[in-house]
Amino acid sequence: MKPGSKYYPLFNHLQTSGKAEVVLAFADIETLLGGPLPKSAVERKNWWSNRDTPAALQAGAWVGAGYHVYAIDLEAKTVTFRKFEAQYHIEIKDGRIIWQQDAIRALRKHMSLTQMEFAEQMGVRRQTVSEWENGVYEPDRSTSKFLELLAKTAHFEPPLDHL
Repeated sequence: MKPGSKYYPLFNHLQTSGKAEVVLAFADIETLLGGPLPKSAVERKNWWSNRDTPAALQAGAWVGAGYHVYAIDLEAKTVTFRKFEAQYHIEIKDGRIIWQQDAIRALRKHMSLTQMEFAEQMGVRRQTVSEWENGVYEPDRSTSKFLELLAKTAHFEPPLDHL
């Protein structure tokens, strides 16, 4: 999420909260944003979905900050965000990461990138990243070496409990 974007203040608030759970009234969010939420946000729960796509700019704020919407109460006009802790199974062989679906997704999330942004970094199509992350196929040897370099540059080290 880039500074200056409409939902950046919400992203920043969540990212700096340091809390596992953050409950905000719609009015609090409007204060952060400096303007009203869209009508769909106060009328429909699906506006608050956790979809990580370029079309859902609002979701990019909480997903990018490491949160998911846990609960939405349209009557009370509150939303509960919870820190998202993904579980990944990352295999290591001879001290190297085996670049399978969970390892690729974990690296991308570690870098706080969408599939599209990660694809641009890798020089591939977004669909290719999706196929890697869904286990349709694995990257070839040269791509795996590039992933290794990218992981090193991003200081990506899988936690020991995920090995």
